[in-house]
Amino acid sequence: MKVLTPTVLTYLKVVILVAVVPAIIGFVVVLAERRLMGFMQARLGPNRVGPKGLLQGVADLVKLVTKEDITPSRAERAVYFLAPVLAVIPALTALAVIPFGPAIRIGKVKTTLWVTDVNIGLLFLLAITSIGVYGIILGGWASNNKYSLLGGLRSAAQLVSYEVPMGLALVSVLLMTRSLSMVEIVHRQGRLHLWFIFPGLLAFFIYFVSGVAETNRNPFDLPEAESELVSGFNTEYSGVKFAFFFLGEYAAMIVISCVAVTVFLGGWLPPFPHVAALKFLRILPPLGWFLIKAGLFLFGYIWFRSTFPRYRFDQLMALGWKWLIPISLANIVIVACAILATPGRSNGMFVLSYIFGGLFVVMFLLAKLRQKLARRERLAAIPASAVE
Repeated sequence: MKVLTPTVLTYLKVVILVAVVPAIIGFVVVLAERRLMGFMQARLGPNRVGPKGLLQGVADLVKLVTKEDITPSRAERAVYFLAPVLAVIPALTALAVIPFGPAIRIGKVKTTLWVTDVNIGLLFLLAITSIGVYGIILGGWASNNKYSLLGGLRSAAQLVSYEVPMGLALVSVLLMTRSLSMVEIVHRQGRLHLWFIFPGLLAFFIYFVSGVAETNRNPFDLPEAESELVSGFNTEYSGVKFAFFFLGEYAAMIVISCVAVTVFLGGWLPPFPHVAALKFLRILPPLGWFLIKAGLFLFGYIWFRSTFPRYRFDQLMALGWKWLIPISLANIVIVACAILATPGRSNGMFVLSYIFGGLFVVMFLLAKLRQKLARRERLAAIPASAVE
């Protein structure tokens, strides 16, 4: 009698995802974020709880679980309790269609490193991740607190503003792949020996900015702007319910990172698999490559939070509607024209790689030139007496 049937393996994978992801968030992502932010901002990170602060995640968990759980007397109780759950469940559900690696064999049973592969996986991800923001909106409204309500309203506006460019950025990948299956997108990149970040460099930039805004992270954390809204949508939450909001934000970060790795960075594929001189890169297992890429994307999240000041709300709206949406529409037109110009072949993708790569180099050089000129102007404005 076989114990490891496909159904049992599917249930095991679900349990592992639900159990492991929160553990990674609590003990790895949070600790790494605090240590990296301390290093980037020239200050000490957590270094008291455990050796080198390694047990800080355990201390945070104990604090949140044992903290008094207060419910406002005039809150909408049913919605107030439901909101934190809505913030967590969609993010954990979205992980079901993320392919973390190819099929492997456990004993005599062959299984995949994803829970399920549906032919509308990319569309499912966009739909399920959009539900998470309802937890923030409903939590802000149900708290019966004006600051919380403003945070919830900001979340609604932010969702509308940045869900559109994120979807349009992924449409360009859909044009290159002609499939919504997450597994097929990875296989397509493997057959082309080309990660979609190269022909989709502009789409990747739009996706990254929109992903940071979707997860309410700096510099787009307007729904919980402490300096303006006390703490925003979660002002009236404490204890385990606050921990659920905390968990939902970091789980959404992991989902956005995993989607970026799958869609733009080749998924579990090693870099340059067709180059014979780099065969040593294949020593690392596919799951290892996936985790390294996701870790680098999460590092970008932390880097943004450590270095960028918070946007004003009008700047947030202007960036989404005046810049990202028009640029993403133009990007779709460029990608479609390149694919139509070379029907049945992949030459259009390589042409796009050269175009966007050259554009990136030009923009980088212009930015450095502008920085140099601005520095020269500042030095020229300093009086000679002050220099002496």
